[in-house]
Amino acid sequence: MIEQTAIISSSLDHRTRLLEGMARCVATKGYADTTIADIATAARVSKRTFYEHFRTKQECLIALYENASQRSISSLSKAIEPSQDWTTRVDQAVKAYFGHLAANPLLMRTLFIDVLAVGSEGLQARRKVHRQLADLIADLPQQAEGDAAAWQANAIVGALTEIVLQAIEQDRVEQLPECADGAAQVVRAAIQAHRSTTEGRPLPQDH
Repeated sequence: MIEQTAIISSSLDHRTRLLEGMARCVATKGYADTTIADIATAARVSKRTFYEHFRTKQECLIALYENASQRSISSLSKAIEPSQDWTTRVDQAVKAYFGHLAANPLLMRTLFIDVLAVGSEGLQARRKVHRQLADLIADLPQQAEGDAAAWQANAIVGALTEIVLQAIEQDRVEQLPECADGAAQVVRAAIQAHRSTTEGRPLPQDH
């Protein structure tokens, strides 16, 4: 069993407490059944305090999504060792990303599925996070540059997201780390194929 980790900061300011309250509520009741009163109670603040920080429940959900996603990206970035060759960096990135998500299985459905139900704002928030992940992936081989690399990185993020969504649907988020080796192999193959196509030669290993 993977140890559960705090999905947001331990800071005790009201906004953070509200995000923590939202996280607890959706983990136990689901987003649809969570009310603003539930969130305020879990955060140990008044509903008035809630409205000082968020206009709606949807806005609070998006803020939770953005906060949790930034922590995932930060965990991924910290796991990458620049001194390692690019294939190792890919392995480190994928394992860190899946490991972080697997540590919070109860929230994954809300953060990957429910956030899209709040409309264009939710979609915009997800696209922003996907772009950040794509930028990080595009930097992994350090030789990949230009529009083609950006397009390829976006495609890789889409593939990784599909793996996560399947894990959510099959209720096996905690087993995501078991998929990391296979997913990393796909990422390495995609990067290798792109470089071979654009330059007519394999992507060199770092030494």
